[in-house]
Amino acid sequence: MIHLDKHHDPWTNGILLRQLSRRTVQPGTLIRENEALFQQYCQPEFHKPFSLSRLLLNRRYPVEPYKTLADQNGLVYPEWKTILDQAYSRLLAVASRTVNVADYGAVGDGKTDCTAAFQKALGNGRVKVIVPNGVFLVKGLKLPSWTCLCGSGKGVTIIKLHPHAPKKTRLIQNAHFHRGNHHISVEGLTLDWNVERLGQEERTAAGNNRSSCLTFAHVTFGWVKNVEAVGAGLHGFDVSSARYHYLGDGFLAPGRSRYIWLDGLTASGFGDDGITTHHSDYCFISNSFCYNPSGRAHKKGFSNSNGIEIDDGSRHVWLCNNASSGCFGGVEIKAHHNASAASHVHLYGHLSVRDNRSFNFRHIGHHKGKDADSKSANHIVAANLVSVAPVFTDLYEGSTPRSLVVSAYRNVVINGLTALGDPDYDFKGNPVVAIQYRAKNVILKNVEISGFQNAKRIRGKDKCVLL
Repeated sequence: MIHLDKHHDPWTNGILLRQLSRRTVQPGTLIRENEALFQQYCQPEFHKPFSLSRLLLNRRYPVEPYKTLADQNGLVYPEWKTILDQAYSRLLAVASRTVNVADYGAVGDGKTDCTAAFQKALGNGRVKVIVPNGVFLVKGLKLPSWTCLCGSGKGVTIIKLHPHAPKKTRLIQNAHFHRGNHHISVEGLTLDWNVERLGQEERTAAGNNRSSCLTFAHVTFGWVKNVEAVGAGLHGFDVSSARYHYLGDGFLAPGRSRYIWLDGLTASGFGDDGITTHHSDYCFISNSFCYNPSGRAHKKGFSNSNGIEIDDGSRHVWLCNNASSGCFGGVEIKAHHNASAASHVHLYGHLSVRDNRSFNFRHIGHHKGKDADSKSANHIVAANLVSVAPVFTDLYEGSTPRSLVVSAYRNVVINGLTALGDPDYDFKGNPVVAIQYRAKNVILKNVEISGFQNAKRIRGKDKCVLL
């Protein structure tokens, strides 16, 4: 039975998926199959009650139905990545001046407060800031537009929160949440939130979208590549709007982030989620690994700490070749009851090992018979999912393990799920797959389940098309 730990290299996710999946086909073939399944069985248009705020915000933040593509190396990516690549080339051209933060007085001895040195080096942007080897203490950094912040690699260049930084501190964030920022890249670093500075304090997060290792809020064109997040109070990496928005299902939040690529990331010890998106459009998450959360952003025993969470109001998100281990959810696509659900999510290749619920798609408060139908929980396409040994967890006491759960969402295509149980682990009569409550137009194809002890295979066959 496979185990993933701190030594796991997320760039091997694709290799492991090919080794473990019971059905391996070329990504281009999967994409074409999924398009055909969606056209045949799903109903992408459904009634949405009129909302003036939604009308105005949709005009301000229009979205287009971009295609899913694949390259010769097997990377599945969104069609709009070409826009992002052009923007990255523009960033490199504008931020052509290169400086070393050590020349501004930063010392990587793990003792010196380097906050002022970093801010001087960053200035007003249009700069590439090199961070050499070492441990650099800061009280939080704010990155202006047209900025590249580059280290020498995970575990080699470490930016760490100062012991006196308040709990609400974001280790790295963009400079202006309200008016927004653009063209920011962070690469080749370990970000240590220094949760140990809080001692035995039970909760590690200060509320809203504070207390994370890296936050992009209201950022257009952003890149985070080959970065590690350690011990975040809330999230390892958070792509968000300026402020989380809970005005009800059907409403969009303003100040959204758009065109963001998170690639080659690692997150551990996070209080809530390893990687998460909120109220953002056009996000791409690839070749990343999130494992062993602390769950301390929540009350003990009630922590839905997910490896990757595509949350409230997120639209048009692509994920490719990621992995998770020891989390509540490996990938959770969801929303709270008083927010719009994530929609138009494309999930190609994820390895979940010993998570409680490997793949959990739900809109809270819109599940059961007496609940109102979700206005927004719509359109998920997934392929090449591998769930290994889902387990009970102390993170969320009483939550029963599953390889897959779909609740409230409609128009869901899952083409290729390999669920591998631990034959020595008592599943206590629970189903491996559950299609439940108000889920509609759910298509399951090429589902392979094996190795589970004392388990039911699929609950809710009457709520899905099983091919």
